[in-house]
Amino acid sequence: MARPGAACPPPARRVMVAARALLFWALVYSYCGVCACIAGLRLLWSIGRRPGETFRWVVRENPPACLNDPSLGTHCYVRIKDSGLRFHYVAAGERGKPLMLLLHGFPEFWYSWRHQLREFKSEYRVVALDLRGYGETDAPPHKENYKLDCLIADIKDILESLGYNKCVLIGHDWGGMIAWLVAICYPEMVTKLIVVNFPHPSVFTEYILRHPSQLIKSGYYFFFQMPWFPEFMFTLNDFKVLKSLFTSQATGIGRKGCRLTAEDIEAYLYVFSQPGALTGPINHYRTLFSCLPLQNHEVIMPTLLLWGERDAFMEVEMAEITRIYVKNHFRLTILSEASHWLQQDQPDIVNKLIWTFLKEETKRKRE
Repeated sequence: MARPGAACPPPARRVMVAARALLFWALVYSYCGVCACIAGLRLLWSIGRRPGETFRWVVRENPPACLNDPSLGTHCYVRIKDSGLRFHYVAAGERGKPLMLLLHGFPEFWYSWRHQLREFKSEYRVVALDLRGYGETDAPPHKENYKLDCLIADIKDILESLGYNKCVLIGHDWGGMIAWLVAICYPEMVTKLIVVNFPHPSVFTEYILRHPSQLIKSGYYFFFQMPWFPEFMFTLNDFKVLKSLFTSQATGIGRKGCRLTAEDIEAYLYVFSQPGALTGPINHYRTLFSCLPLQNHEVIMPTLLLWGERDAFMEVEMAEITRIYVKNHFRLTILSEASHWLQQDQPDIVNKLIWTFLKEETKRKRE
């Protein structure tokens, strides 16, 4: 008999690993089924109340004027040699200035950074990217093309294609997840890391398994494991879910925030109403569970984490826990009246906090 505390023999260890994996995937698919049932009930309720409206949705043929506002920058494209994909981005600020690369969340696109494009172009070459599968960026058809390794490599390749070897990297929500991973895998390419409303990935995966409340808030991660049905649910009632994410009392920008205008909403509807426009974004989530947990964890560059306390999808407790994974200067700022959509909700405050962090770090280096 093995002594207490002795290492398990290899066969026993393999059985334990297999059992844990089995339990993990049982949880994933069980919760996926629960979320699908809830979505199905909502669909039946909508059909019962407004059968004529439920399946009505409109493809917006012409972009609203705000998407071509010259004050936001120039629309550009870059093709990556290794993957062959063409990426769309909007760039503001002079070429040759330090690069600030902005990664959006879900369901967003480059336009979610409009306030930051205007603000930081005076001192940076600001690039707001459409991630793989979003907007005008190419969308590979297979979900295997959206594994985290591919998404991380995209950012490295784009940086090099733009003629830079380092940047200030800023990410929100899912873009925050990618920003953390790029900072972990390619620390030499990130001078400063700024993340908005997303904890360190290891914090997220550990916390969600121990806190049922966060598991419920992250239900869409599980729902998105299903083929085609999530995309279909988004189209109902002319993309009512998409509109409500940004405008409802539960998940949207609050009364004290900088609410989206009708034209802003129309910009989102224009992008996501195009045929097949939702599949790429949702595919980002469909490979997530096979890519976790992480092997490497530490972040070694100065890091700023901004958090809207009224986030309907992420519990604020994860923000403070993130500190243990950052082995450099770490600053956390929580805004009490702000929502998940922080850089759009409180743009003036967010911009000021980013400026303060960037200038502090510049001064710190000189000292």
